[in-house]
Amino acid sequence: MSLIVQKYGGSSVADAAGIRRVARRVAATQRAGHQVCVVVSAMGDTTDELLDLAAELTDDAPAREMDILLSAGERISMSLLAMAIDAEGVPARSYTGSQAGMLTDDVYGKARIVKVSPDRVRAALEEGKIAIVAGFQGMNTESKDITTMGRGGSDTTAVALAAALNADSCEIYTDVDGVYTADPRVVPTAGKIDRITSDEMLDMAASGSKILHLRSVEYARRFGVTLRVRSSFSDPDQDDPNAGTWVIPDPADTITLKEGEPMEQPIVSGVAHDRSEAKVTVVGVPDVPGKAAQIFSVLAKANANVDMIVQNVSRVGANQTDISFTVPMVEGKGALEALRAGQDGIGFEDIVYNEAVGKLSLIGAGMRSNPGVSAAFFEALHSAGVNVDMISTSEIRISVVTNQEQLDDGVRAVHTAFGLDTDVEATVYGGTGR
Repeated sequence: MSLIVQKYGGSSVADAAGIRRVARRVAATQRAGHQVCVVVSAMGDTTDELLDLAAELTDDAPAREMDILLSAGERISMSLLAMAIDAEGVPARSYTGSQAGMLTDDVYGKARIVKVSPDRVRAALEEGKIAIVAGFQGMNTESKDITTMGRGGSDTTAVALAAALNADSCEIYTDVDGVYTADPRVVPTAGKIDRITSDEMLDMAASGSKILHLRSVEYARRFGVTLRVRSSFSDPDQDDPNAGTWVIPDPADTITLKEGEPMEQPIVSGVAHDRSEAKVTVVGVPDVPGKAAQIFSVLAKANANVDMIVQNVSRVGANQTDISFTVPMVEGKGALEALRAGQDGIGFEDIVYNEAVGKLSLIGAGMRSNPGVSAAFFEALHSAGVNVDMISTSEIRISVVTNQEQLDDGVRAVHTAFGLDTDVEATVYGGTGR
């Protein structure tokens, strides 16, 4: 018998017909021999309607009261779904976030999970009942106030429960059949992805993909939760392995928390640096569509591996732009020759080449979804007197290019700022670090 956590969004439970459809699916999953825990969002536009109602009353609603108000939407959904499942002949019990043991910090409106203690949920499952949990909400451990988790809160609730219950998988039900190569609403010819890694899904979520929220993917990656994205409107066969998209975590990314550590936090793995890249700035590029494509096509034909890219308003004139990027030093000569050969066709004015630079990167999960990481990173560089030339970010990395003479000072400053220093000096047996 496997344990499955299912999450249904607001569009899946928007009305009575949708709730009945979800109830039939949930009941069928249990009859197939699985234990089922369900996390549910507010019906349709309930949250937006509550926000509009509050706005009619005040322009400055207390954050605490807003969380109490907004938590009502999921409570309505969970109770109605429990009724519908019971009508299918399967016993069900609904629980608020606090009843389900979702314990959070005290930041109203965007609370983060510090601990999950799903004792009542686990007891219901062991009794053969289906547990329905209100997503998006929890309870502060100190004040006992209701809190809400902000965007992606219901997805995060589902993943957190899956991790705490040691579920076999966490299914996120939505209004498409899985994760696609592009938004099928925009690109009708997009293909469904059957399997994708957590790292790839992180980058897609960080880049704007709306299927899974960034926080939930990050949480799943940290705690080794297998996700499955499915449609609540199709593929009714619960055990069809080809239905939906599987998001597979890398076991190497799974972490173990120390006692008392919050469950949602940025995990900083380390600081990396690279002295082997050069900075190239193409100056005075005509600011018209297609010029960047021409530049990078030239570089591709020269087999130059481009890393960081920044485009700025040109320093030489109006209607022009400067494009800066980094390439390995060993490829710098070839890149320059290729660009010079294509200068007339592209129409840029000059090239500035600089090998006296270094790249510094802070690596770890949660860079995008945890406030303060970027601030601490750049404050550390500022304190060390390190000037930044270029900036590049991803979900798991913040990278900057700086003067090579300042690189080591920057590495040490960032390493210290994020508490990575130890009391014991590392042993280096050989090599120069170049």
